[in-house]
This record gives sequence, C-alpha cells and structure tokens, in this order.
Amino acid sequence: MTQHTPGERLVRAVYLTIGLIFTAVAFVGIFLPVLPTVPFLILAAAFFARSSERLEDWLLTHPAFGPMLRDWRERGAIPRRGKVMALCGSALGLALFILLRHPAAWQTAAVAALMVTGVGYVFSRPTA
Repeated sequence: MTQHTPGERLVRAVYLTIGLIFTAVAFVGIFLPVLPTVPFLILAAAFFARSSERLEDWLLTHPAFGPMLRDWRERGAIPRRGKVMALCGSALGLALFILLRHPAAWQTAAVAALMVTGVGYVFSRPTA
C-alpha cells in the first residue's frame, strides 16, 4: 500500500469531493433536459482517476454511462444522440434567453457565439 503525505491526502480528498459534486450535478441532469449529464460524468471520472480507483471503475463500468465515458476516454468520441441533444439544448437555451431576457443585440451575439463554439466543438469530435 502506498503511503501518502498529508498534502497528497488533502489533494486526493479535494479531488474526491469535486468528483462527487460533478456526479451529483450529472444525476440532476438526468431529470433536467437542459442540464447535460455526460460532460459532468466525464469530469467526475477524471477527478476520480486522481482520488478513487473504485469510483472511477464504477463510472467506467456503469451499464448506462460506462460506454459513453469509455468512448470519450479512448477516442474523444460523442454519440450522435449527444450531439443532437447539444444542438437542441443550445438552440432552446438561446431562444429562452432571447424571449425571457430581451437582451441587447451584442449580448445575443455573445451568447450565440459561445453556444456555436460549444456546439461546433461537440460536432468536431468523432461520433461514437
């Protein structure tokens, strides 16, 4: 068994806490269609890789999320459904932003540019 210094134990505890928070946010995302699930699980797995081999393994072997996480880790791939949901969610978010906030043109352009950048990145990844 590897001995860890107090500083290393603290860092591992912080990573574990962050991983658990991302897992909780991902869980909420299962029920809220505008909150993505898998990106938060990708982050959780990354933090668990540095803090808890058991929790990382649990995510990577999970029947529902494991295949997507492994595809991302191995090839940076995103499922087609995930890409479509990212596009639809961004479009819905932009529409709600415009309808509910009545932003200035520059604000609309800034939010749209941010969303197009995000969706562009998602669609630039290989399809799982």
